[in-house]
Amino acid sequence: MHGKLRRTTDDARAAVLDAMGYDTSSEDTATLALAAIDDRERRRLVTPVRVLRGTRPPGSLTVAIPADLAGPIEWRIEVVDESGRTTRHAGRRAGAARAARLPFPARIRGGYATVRVFLRGRGPDRTDEQLVVVPPASCYSVAQALGGRRAFGLMANLYTVRSGTNWGAGDLGDLTRLCAWAARRHADFVGVNPLHALRNRAGSESPYAPVSRLFRNPLYLDVTAIPELASCEPARRLLAAPAFRDELSRLRAGDRVSYEQVMGLKRRVLDLLHAGFVTRHGGGRTARGRAYGKYVAGEGEALTDFATFAALEEHLADTRPALRADSSDWPVDYRDPRSARVRRFRDENPHAIDFHRYLQFELDRQLSEAAAAADAGMRLGLLGDLAIGSASAGSDRWSFQDLFVTGLEIGAPPDDFAPEGQAWGLPPLHPVRLQERRFDYWIRLVRAAVRHYGALRIDHVMGLFRQFCIPRGRSGTEGAYIRFPADELLAILAVESERHRTVIVGEDLGTVPMGFANVLRRWGILSTKVLYFERGPGGAFNPASRYSRRALVTANTHDQAPLAGFVTGRDLVLRRMAGALPSDEALSRAVAERERDRRRLIERLARAGALDPRDATSEAALVQAVYRFLATTPAPLLGLSLDDLAGERDPVNLPGVPQHQHPSWTRRMGRTLEELAGDAAIGRLLDDVAARTSEK
Repeated sequence: MHGKLRRTTDDARAAVLDAMGYDTSSEDTATLALAAIDDRERRRLVTPVRVLRGTRPPGSLTVAIPADLAGPIEWRIEVVDESGRTTRHAGRRAGAARAARLPFPARIRGGYATVRVFLRGRGPDRTDEQLVVVPPASCYSVAQALGGRRAFGLMANLYTVRSGTNWGAGDLGDLTRLCAWAARRHADFVGVNPLHALRNRAGSESPYAPVSRLFRNPLYLDVTAIPELASCEPARRLLAAPAFRDELSRLRAGDRVSYEQVMGLKRRVLDLLHAGFVTRHGGGRTARGRAYGKYVAGEGEALTDFATFAALEEHLADTRPALRADSSDWPVDYRDPRSARVRRFRDENPHAIDFHRYLQFELDRQLSEAAAAADAGMRLGLLGDLAIGSASAGSDRWSFQDLFVTGLEIGAPPDDFAPEGQAWGLPPLHPVRLQERRFDYWIRLVRAAVRHYGALRIDHVMGLFRQFCIPRGRSGTEGAYIRFPADELLAILAVESERHRTVIVGEDLGTVPMGFANVLRRWGILSTKVLYFERGPGGAFNPASRYSRRALVTANTHDQAPLAGFVTGRDLVLRRMAGALPSDEALSRAVAERERDRRRLIERLARAGALDPRDATSEAALVQAVYRFLATTPAPLLGLSLDDLAGERDPVNLPGVPQHQHPSWTRRMGRTLEELAGDAAIGRLLDDVAARTSEK
């Protein structure tokens, strides 16, 4: 759907600007704020970031000459490429022009370079720095990855996966086994939800509101696959203890993921395994110890900050249990990661901080193992997911405080689904500060996101262009759009996509502006098409030929009901139970409309030859028919929901419904991974889809 005009009031604009640090309380303060922006611009010699597209050398660099620097002026330009090689060029310039086009001393063949400018004249010496980004023509393409052919894969919410080995939540061992099964059935990818770090407590389970997008959730660790277990006798005794095994059995049998209990059980073992790791591998005495040292060095300060945040949060929870989780409620001297008190905490608690670094190291290793299993039999491998933002009470905001606008929440404007708009509780990044920091956070974020993945889905990809932001505490009717530096963000995304050979998929559902699809196409980013929304006049489902040739196609997403729940209206019943549908009459109307949708779907499937109308009452037959139908679209990628294959009815999320009204993100699958892999009917369907997608 193309965009609609969204009018914003002056009051809403002022509130958004105030939250971003621009005082608009009066005409005078607003004038001063504009003057400060102008003054900052005048002080720059070069723009913070420059994107160079194409193969021609840059030729020249435009440098602003400060008003307080009179000629003649001596200048020097240094270009430092990613290998550390420096190219210099210097000269002398007369005249009083306020801008100069100086020769660029190097050709940058791709990636990044740092440009440093030095000016000397009558007045104070001046220096400035610029990040130059030279992206490829587009992101790594699906045609490059698949050789121009189509492919299908399985889409899983990993935390929901039930197996005979996990501890009550799907883990990376399950993901490895899922990849092996998918490869045997000729699938070319396995998609998963964001694996970002969470707090793993009640009310904070959403993978799309993480503590950090840079690091991962230790809930997904397969404890039994950690190498230290083989030699850690205390951990092995704990695992064999009857009380421990009873608790493990209870969690495995549960219908919902008990994040805190699962993580608590794992934590008891992980503490012992970390102690064993330090004893055996500490100081880099072994190959594993050296691998750990290399990982920690590569992640640098960001990892130490994350580990410090996690350790500090645990410390404060133990010593000051009345504190809220939000770090803004911490004692003042703990709120700044660079404060003397935080440095002292690090010095006094090295083991606690190293524990959280160790967990991230092992998560990275296990995800690498899963990716290797995927790569061994699939052309694309793992398809990851990147959330649009990080939680306001998270480590990313604590570590990069100047980048986050905590007085705003990312959300959506009012529409038919949510008349008051939606506020998601995620603080946006400050686009100006993001540029001024030369996109260091974004570069790190994209690198973390694409590592180990053959494809990456970007949730709400429109957020790279603009974000609807709502002043904290107000309704969505009082929000406004903030524009983001899309050219720079996309250029960096393309660099990292090409380097890691990662196909990029943008989640572009809903209302988007005119021309948006063309921008994604130019950058080689695939679109997202969902069966439920692919409709024509009168709500009729589109024929296969109407689907995009440059998209990931699925029947549904994490925000909709699985197919069995869709055709039975199970999600509508849940919304009524949660109060999202205000009355039984509203439920009846929604159920009647859903029944019309079911008939429309049956009609489309029957016309396509995918379903015998006599089988229309069978949920399993409908699921199979839907995927046979979607396998005939021209889309290069088809994702089959594991929930659909398993016959699940309940959605994992009810959008717009608070966690206390419905336990989203906790529903587990009813059948185990082992049962699904051994199901002959599922096997036949996957074989059929494989045959259809392999056709030219």
